[in-house]
Amino acid sequence: MRSLVTQRIAYSNTPTSLRCQERRVAPARAWLPQAVPKETSSVNDENVVSGFKDFAKRIAAAALGTTTALSLILSPAFAASELVRLPASTDPAIFAAQRTLVEAWTIVGQAFVDPSFNGHDWESELREHMMTAYSSSSDDEAFKEISHMLEDLGDPYTRRVPPEEYAAFRVSSDGELQGVGMLIANEPINGHLLVLAPIKGGPADRAGILPGDEVTSINGMSMEGWNGEKAARLLRGRGGTEVRVRLARRTGGIPGVPARPEPPPAVEYREVSLRRERVQLSPLFYAALPPPVLPPGTGGVMPVGMDGRVRQPDGPVGYLRLTSFSSNAAAEMREAIQELEAAGASSYILDLRNNPGGLVRSSIDIARLWMDGSPVVFNVSGREPDEVQSQLVDAPGSALTHRPLVVLVNGASASAAEILSGALHDNHRAVILGDTNTYGKGKIQSVFELQDGSALFVTVARYQTPNGTEIDRIGIIPDRSCMLPGAAAVSDDEGGDSGSFMAGLPMVPGSEVALLESLMGDRCVVAARDVLRDEVAVVANAARVASDIVRPVAMRTAPQTTILPPPA
Repeated sequence: MRSLVTQRIAYSNTPTSLRCQERRVAPARAWLPQAVPKETSSVNDENVVSGFKDFAKRIAAAALGTTTALSLILSPAFAASELVRLPASTDPAIFAAQRTLVEAWTIVGQAFVDPSFNGHDWESELREHMMTAYSSSSDDEAFKEISHMLEDLGDPYTRRVPPEEYAAFRVSSDGELQGVGMLIANEPINGHLLVLAPIKGGPADRAGILPGDEVTSINGMSMEGWNGEKAARLLRGRGGTEVRVRLARRTGGIPGVPARPEPPPAVEYREVSLRRERVQLSPLFYAALPPPVLPPGTGGVMPVGMDGRVRQPDGPVGYLRLTSFSSNAAAEMREAIQELEAAGASSYILDLRNNPGGLVRSSIDIARLWMDGSPVVFNVSGREPDEVQSQLVDAPGSALTHRPLVVLVNGASASAAEILSGALHDNHRAVILGDTNTYGKGKIQSVFELQDGSALFVTVARYQTPNGTEIDRIGIIPDRSCMLPGAAAVSDDEGGDSGSFMAGLPMVPGSEVALLESLMGDRCVVAARDVLRDEVAVVANAARVASDIVRPVAMRTAPQTTILPPPA
């Protein structure tokens, strides 16, 4: 294994060059994942190994310098020279882009999963791209050079994410934000900024803001021409601070008489002062769906598990739709399963359609809820692809339920959604249902915060299902299609949309009823209920046969204990 050389780059406030002075350090050992760490919400998206977590901290400490110094970890390609000079722009904005480029180059050089860097000489890449950034006419062009450098790796998942996009990613992965708890979007016809829904229990909800209210101004600034994301940035902020929101609510008028035009709806204006706080976004919707009609003669009970619990086979079907693997997804799913169990659920549908993934830690924790013991969740390899290690559930225990389970997927189910689907399938815990393979993202990224507020997503590992099935560019192949015999083809949409549920969007009055009606007409949900009907019938009939076998044995043995002759 080649040794590493640590290079320190120092510069002044008005730099003319970046100077590198070298010193050797001990040879580096090949990194191989060992165990998945506890999730930290500060900088990690899909940090999958405790060894890499510590390694990433060392890289970050070396790469994320202050405005007076940067530390780089380079290979011996620069060792032939005592001093390496890289041109640094006197334009502060362009120099900031150069500094970020150096950070990205350093981290990729140590963390990227392909040690050959797609056939590129990674050491020479720095000089080439630094020179191009140095000659740029603007900071935008200089920052684009970072993307050009990363594109050469041939990996679409290794990329720099601008500060604003990274902030939105943090909201999604953390499952919470600092704000007023109000989802807003532009109305498609006239572009008015409307409230989609207040998040239940949040400041906007407590203030009486309703879906359909128009946001006309924030802190006295008119929202005319503003889009939802731009306005949302004004609403977010440090907890405890306040923001003033002016709203317009249009109320329906009295129906007119013939030949008389209807009066325009009355408009009620109000201004509220909202105190920002931490608001939790829910990635999960769950409901109890009516059970399918069981075949005649199906057994009357369903003993499940070693604890002797029984369940009526005609109990409801527990439906859970997960839209992302955020840090709070496993805790919310635990509560949902427990509530559905208490409601007598006889089987479950886990809907992962259109789920783009999220935290690997979350997928492992959710797998733990459905499976006993410490099963393999996925296999992972780092820079040495021949060395594959299995990632197990690291908190073994008993599943919350052993009842039949169907997982719904489609072509937009990706990343952590594929990890969970593959784990449940290969451990014979669930039937996978869908019309197409899943997305096929078999790579794991780690996220590094850069000092300019942006972030670097770097592919650090590859993974396979527990049985060794490749996922990347292939996806999970469903066990069955949604177009099963007898399943009504009531929707032509790919995979079905299951209504308009969005992550973080609470079920406001009327929307839950509409969503449930949509689910009962969703062809994949219909097909899943048919699969569960058959599985529930098999379990219930097996239980009846077992009870018929046990009962005669008990009847034969009991009298024998009472008719034995007394001892002589």
